[in-house]
Amino acid sequence: MEPWTIGVDIGGTKVAVALVTPQGKVEHSIQSPTNASRGYKSVLKIIFDAINSLIKPMECPPESIGVGIAGQVDPNTGFVYYAPNLGWTNVPLQKDLSDVFRGIPVKVMNDVRAATWAEWHYGAGRNMTDFAAVFVGTGIGGSIVSQGRLIEGYSNTAGEIGHTIVSLNGPQCGCGQYGCLEAIAGGLAIGKRAQEYVQQNPESGALLLKLSGGKFAKLTAKVVEEAYLQGDSIALKVIEEAIEALTAGLVNIVNLLNPQRIILGGGVIDGLPELVQKLESGVKHKAVRASVQGLEIVQSQLGSYAVVIGAALKHDTQRKDKGRKGHKGHKGL
Repeated sequence: MEPWTIGVDIGGTKVAVALVTPQGKVEHSIQSPTNASRGYKSVLKIIFDAINSLIKPMECPPESIGVGIAGQVDPNTGFVYYAPNLGWTNVPLQKDLSDVFRGIPVKVMNDVRAATWAEWHYGAGRNMTDFAAVFVGTGIGGSIVSQGRLIEGYSNTAGEIGHTIVSLNGPQCGCGQYGCLEAIAGGLAIGKRAQEYVQQNPESGALLLKLSGGKFAKLTAKVVEEAYLQGDSIALKVIEEAIEALTAGLVNIVNLLNPQRIILGGGVIDGLPELVQKLESGVKHKAVRASVQGLEIVQSQLGSYAVVIGAALKHDTQRKDKGRKGHKGHKGL
């Protein structure tokens, strides 16, 4: 049997775990709600159960386990300093998973770095030396490839486009600052903004309330996207605000880094792929003219699998005990 790896994508709303081949193909996958409000140990249990269910039927254990998480991660230890959309601060994620899956190398990394790696080698970034990737999901993450190198920065936080300021008087972000791109155009922010508008004008928000079953808590970005496609006035306003903020953020990337391509992905882009063309038009109109010569803004080719593929395949270690057969799982946490 050819070697295989496991990729894990820990997001603010879902956890995805997949079996990935050396060619970057997803063979089997499991997706579960994150339920982050239940705490760190609860999310670990979800990950553990999903990995074990993929391992048990296989003839041999995986070469490695790669984990992409929406947060700031120590590149050497996989220690998660801060994951705002999960409510995690200073958690030893890599160590905790390594303690359970002994003998199998575990590597924890930022989720957008993982997705960018996947797109670079298997998707929309193939054969590119200068590009940026921006993923608009629950939050907004970014990553940069410059002159053929994935840029990490001095303390491994390069590419935090979601926490660049696009509105000095904007709403507060989960990071504590005000006016971040993520606080206006991230999926969580889109849902929150729609809720505020509906509360201010319930009559105009009738469709949004209907689509969310009459419950404000279920008025999410996905509901806003559905209403937007039906021409709802509040949804149109919220999405236009998000487009304006995203345009500003992308213009800053273009003017600062001069990439040849920007790859857009994440749940919000997947739900409204027409935003890609709108954003390309806005960026080319507002960025420095010389910076947009030859610039392309395209959608991710790997979609929701980008993080699990990148996490599974971007690892620096090899499994230590390749002789073990008939592996039937690991003990619980």
